Amino acid sequence: MTDTTTNRPAAASGTFSIGGDLPTTRLGYGTMQLTGPGVWGEPSDRDVAVRVIRRAVELGVTFFDSADAYGPAVTDGLLREALHPYADDIVIATKVGNTRQGPDQWTPLGIPAYLRQQVEMNLRHLDVDRIDLLQLHRIDPNVPLEDQVGELGALRDEGKIRHIGLSEVSIDEVKAAQAVAPIVSVQNLFNLTDRSAEPLLDWATENGLAFIPWFPLATGGLTGSDSPLTKLAEQHEATPAQLALAWLLKRSPAMLPIPGTSSIAHLEDNLVGATIELTDAEFDALTDAVS
Repeated sequence: MTDTTTNRPAAASGTFSIGGDLPTTRLGYGTMQLTGPGVWGEPSDRDVAVRVIRRAVELGVTFFDSADAYGPAVTDGLLREALHPYADDIVIATKVGNTRQGPDQWTPLGIPAYLRQQVEMNLRHLDVDRIDLLQLHRIDPNVPLEDQVGELGALRDEGKIRHIGLSEVSIDEVKAAQAVAPIVSVQNLFNLTDRSAEPLLDWATENGLAFIPWFPLATGGLTGSDSPLTKLAEQHEATPAQLALAWLLKRSPAMLPIPGTSSIAHLEDNLVGATIELTDAEFDALTDAVS
């Protein structure tokens, strides 16, 4: 085994250049699970949460996904505590546009003044002068899209945002947003069992946008003793989760999975997925396992 495989497995996923000028490891880490139940409140053990983030870097992760709504206002601070001052290769993506009223409650709010306020707060919580990738967490249907993206574009022009991304969007919505400001990434639900965003994935790949799948490890029924995922995982001496990540990474060169966990052991286990190379036949077998 190479040093990358044994010591820095995430590096085996390769790199993607977000916006053409921001290279990062393709297999990243999502911070949402570091918060309390219902993505509400502080982690049960803040010291462990900080160690998980630092361990991810040790294992080769350079891409971290966060949001002002996680906690809310918890995970950006955890990233700052764990990694500041940030190494040159660390890329942090965070979000604005979702408000929280309690555990598991999410309400989009795209009023430009609110988006600007939250970007300013993210800058403070992360302790940075510019956010690498600022994503609109959800489009607010009650506010014109051009007003929401336009405000983020203004913040980009002011040097407070490097790149802009969108979350849970259609191809038409991305195109409409691109008419207002440059859009470099999309973040939609996507995994082996839910490929409803496949047209967006293919379009993003063709047009050079990063595709960040959330809930990437929804292995669901594929993990049964007779499932193709489990059988193939045994052949690779791997776990179903590792194989699911290997499938995502092979599916598109623009794919940036962000599996999250609050456990160092699970983190270490997940990142090994980057070292698994599926054959075309293996990939097709997994693809066909869920119609």
